[in-house]
Amino acid sequence: MTPRLPFELSGRIIFPALLLLLLAAFPQESAGQDAPLQGLDDYIEAGMEEWGIPGLAVAVVHRDSVVLARGYGVLEKGDPTPVDENTLFGIASVSKAFTAAAMGILVDEGLVDWDDPVTKHLPDFRLYNPYVSQTVTIRDLLTHRVGVGRMTGNRIQWLPHRDRTELLYRIRYLEPEQSFRNGYVYSNVMYMVAGEVIRAVSGQSWDDFIADRIFQPLGMERSNTSVTQIAEGENAAWPHQEIRGEVVTIPRRNFDNVGASASINTSVAEITNWMRVHLGTPGEVEGMRLFSEEVAREMHRAQNRIPDAGITGNLASYGLGWRLSHHEGRRTSQHGGATDGMNTNMTLMPEEELGVIVVTNVFNSFTGAIANRVLDRYLGIEDRDWDQRARQNYLAQYERVQAGRDSIHAARHEGTTPSGPLSDYTGAYYDSLYADVQVELVDDQLQVTFWEDDTQVLTLDHWHFDTFRGEWRNPAQREKFVWFSRGQNGEVDALHVHWTLRPILLQVGLYPANYVRVVTFQRQDGS
Repeated sequence: MTPRLPFELSGRIIFPALLLLLLAAFPQESAGQDAPLQGLDDYIEAGMEEWGIPGLAVAVVHRDSVVLARGYGVLEKGDPTPVDENTLFGIASVSKAFTAAAMGILVDEGLVDWDDPVTKHLPDFRLYNPYVSQTVTIRDLLTHRVGVGRMTGNRIQWLPHRDRTELLYRIRYLEPEQSFRNGYVYSNVMYMVAGEVIRAVSGQSWDDFIADRIFQPLGMERSNTSVTQIAEGENAAWPHQEIRGEVVTIPRRNFDNVGASASINTSVAEITNWMRVHLGTPGEVEGMRLFSEEVAREMHRAQNRIPDAGITGNLASYGLGWRLSHHEGRRTSQHGGATDGMNTNMTLMPEEELGVIVVTNVFNSFTGAIANRVLDRYLGIEDRDWDQRARQNYLAQYERVQAGRDSIHAARHEGTTPSGPLSDYTGAYYDSLYADVQVELVDDQLQVTFWEDDTQVLTLDHWHFDTFRGEWRNPAQREKFVWFSRGQNGEVDALHVHWTLRPILLQVGLYPANYVRVVTFQRQDGS
């Protein structure tokens, strides 16, 4: 068994068993904190109050030492239990770099090549086009250049409690948003496919491979790949969301079926070795080699251009699980992550052997401001108002988006009624990509159940004509518009669901949105 790695504070090696004792024995402000970080506590605490952030944690790695690992605030609003450096947070899409590294380990072992066709390892894999199905490679999956995008809105819920093999089958019905290898289309489901390649090649599930080949060697003993592995009463942050102007606790949601894209839970203390393995001597930490320097270079090499603002914009590209750009002339490898109520920003600056991660338990733009403040401090740049820029941009956007939502409400046709009794709309509906839906009449209200899943239930209120607005049982999922249509014989023959693939601003609501998909579920015979 590979021994657990020690942590380092201010150049001193500290084994994990002693870490909590040392943190308790010395004042938090001075425990291993570099001079560039002086005053960061006040900056963070003021920002948390302004943004309404219940809990936050930060870690900074510099020149192969952990110079800061600290928690702020509480696990849950209304509960005094504090966040510390060992508190688990969901890191969402920061998980993608772990999947890319897992694939890199298999590349090192000669079991796969970045440019292997996916069908070499998953013979039944199919996409929207026979040529693409046979041509798409592992590299394509990891660099968002397949051309297929998101599946459902409000993060990444799609058939959330169905087996990954069913998702793998159904994506053949997903139409592309642009042609194959013709740009950047962010896709969580393609990372799910990459996870299935890892399973096929290694004989282990993606979850077990990550635990055995990455978490264990790096000493990430409490880190996991599913919220189902968080025990009752464990030191883990609860997610929150701003709903109708108030930050409230929301349920943890299970993202296991697309786990390779977004399901890792970890602490800032445990993820420091992950940052260190990408800095200094790439692929190695404390003399332990996780993956080769060649794999490290490939992960952090530009693979696919990300659209930018043109002549005044900062050039950006995607590597293998990393977003690549610059900060004050230094290259950065960065990734954000957001699932329900969990928001993460990880930024590495390899030239300076510098890394910072910020995790919070509510969605916000303050994480980027903290990361930029830390980068500036180590570069000797005078403090800039990153926090206020982010705050003012957010408030201005909130006002614009709320006005857009108000206009949707103003366009509602008052005084209309459905085209028939509510019982007309009940029955079973089906779509090849989005599977099965059941519409029932419960206590004089229509209720829509997706995928025979009692966590995916909409209760409908009449909006106008044959359009209804649904409220999800889980308040974090917010609301959704659906409508029914009738066929030539006058009977209801289809249910149309307006999936918001990405809201403009979730704090306002799931609409308005500029990235949507309308899915038509056909009514099944006999229903």
